[in-house]
Formats: sequence, C-alpha cells, structure tokens
Amino acid sequence: MVEFRKYQHVEKFGTTEVEGIELGEVVIFPKLDGTNGSVWLGDDGKIRAGSRKRELSIDDDNAGFYAYISQHKGIRSLLKEHPHWRLYGEWLVPHSLKTYKDDAWRKFYVFDVLYDSPDDDDVEYIPFNYYQESLDIHGIDYIIPLCTMKNPSYENLVKALESNTFLVKDGKGTGEGIVIKRYDYVNRYGRTTWAKMVTNDFKVKHTKEQGIPEILTKQMVEQRIADIYCTEWLIEKEYQKIATEYDGWHSECIPELLGRVYYELIREECWKFVKELKNPTINFKTLHGLVIQKIKQVKPELF
Repeated sequence: MVEFRKYQHVEKFGTTEVEGIELGEVVIFPKLDGTNGSVWLGDDGKIRAGSRKRELSIDDDNAGFYAYISQHKGIRSLLKEHPHWRLYGEWLVPHSLKTYKDDAWRKFYVFDVLYDSPDDDDVEYIPFNYYQESLDIHGIDYIIPLCTMKNPSYENLVKALESNTFLVKDGKGTGEGIVIKRYDYVNRYGRTTWAKMVTNDFKVKHTKEQGIPEILTKQMVEQRIADIYCTEWLIEKEYQKIATEYDGWHSECIPELLGRVYYELIREECWKFVKELKNPTINFKTLHGLVIQKIKQVKPELF
C-alpha cells in the first residue's frame, strides 16, 4: 500500500549528519520559506497529498494545498505516467519571509522527486536533471538550482547563499537560504541527507563576530544563549508552521509552540553555542524557562 511518507529533515551544513557532503559534485538549490507538501499516487489510482506531518483530505487541508493539488491536471498526468514517483515541494504561503513576488504565492514548487520501488522498500532521490524535463512537459512548477559546484569551499557556498534571489521581489534582499544536495551522498549513518545554510544564521554570526554586547557579558550563560540564538525569526517561523498545519492559530497550540521552539533551538544550535561559548556549563531547565520567556516577549498577543 502506498502511504504517506514524511520528508527527511534537512541538516545544517557543518554537522556530523552531513559531514563531507561538499566533497563531490553538488547542486545548490534555493530554500523557500513556505510549508512542506508531498504528492503521490495511491493504490486506487487517486492523487494523494500530504503536509509536513500527515496525509491530507478535502476536510483536513493545509492552507488550501489539498484543493490546489486535486485540481492540478499536470500533476495528475505526471503521476499517471510515473506512478512510482513521489513529489516533495514547498506550498508557498506566507510564513516569516514576505518579500516573494506577488505572482509566486499559492503555488507548489517541487524540490525533490523520490522513486518508490514497487518491488521492495528501496527509495531513491531522482536527480534534478532527470526529472526537470518531465515537470516542464506537464506544466509543474519547481525550484530551479542556483548552480552546480565541484568540491565547493565554505566561501563558495556563502556566495551562493548571498546570490539567492529566487522568486524574491527586485531589491528586497535574498531568500531564506540554500539547500546543498549531492545525489550520490550517503552519510556516516547510511542515510542520504541534504544540508542547508540559512540566511538568518549569517546575520546572527555577524553579530557574534562583532563580539557579545557588554551587557551580555554580565549575564548568565543561559540568558546569553536565549538572547543570541532564540531569535525572533526562529519563533515566528515555528509559529507560522503551526498556524499553517492547523489552518489558523488556536490558543490550544501554545504548548506546541513552546515545545517546538525549544526543540529546534537545541537541535539546530546546541553545537554552535557549546563551541562558541567554549563548553559552558548549562542548566537546561533554566534555559527552557528563558526560551519560554523570550517567546512571550516576541509574541505577547498569544498570551
């Protein structure tokens, strides 16, 4: 039975999960700030769609995504032609970044195509240069790579990050970040995993390179972490994700917001602040409380 399959987590460049991904020919894609979606063909021949966490239906939509997919003739014809393909992409609805072009919104942009083998449990990502023509033929939108590189340096990747204006209005800066893919890459744990570099991280990095403000040097380490790493951008991004998943914000979602912001802070930033603050002793219970306090400061209207 062909069921919902959650999209993999894209890891931050420089972590052990994607160690060595840059050693070879990589394809650099823009990272869009929308909501994750997937589309596949069910055993009954009907088009199925999913959000980041669950399968969708007409009564359990995701900001209009299911309705959009159910009416997209190109996606239907593509999957009839390639019944073992599963499309992953970004359903572009407003999240943290509001500077996309007016005609870019409420469209589904494919960023990966997965081949589900009918004979076994094997799955594999289909390279962009293979699936691009098929998507063009069927009139399906997709994320266009910024470039390909062979053995790029860190500086090369930063330049690609800074050049990402895909779908962004002229003069309105850059996009959310980039995703680094190497289709023959398998990490040390035996998984094919992609890497990401996020624009906002480099704004934070610039602040840290200028030195921690004097007022912070007198604060406890947990306060420094909450002030520097628990950014408004992180909080708003998780808020928008939840609001999209539940077709609007509800007060019952507050515990999930508190948990998800703290979870993402630890998962994405822990190694960085441990390294940059020189192996500090951290009271994570205190940090958790300060993160909740920061969320309340940034989103007071929710409380």
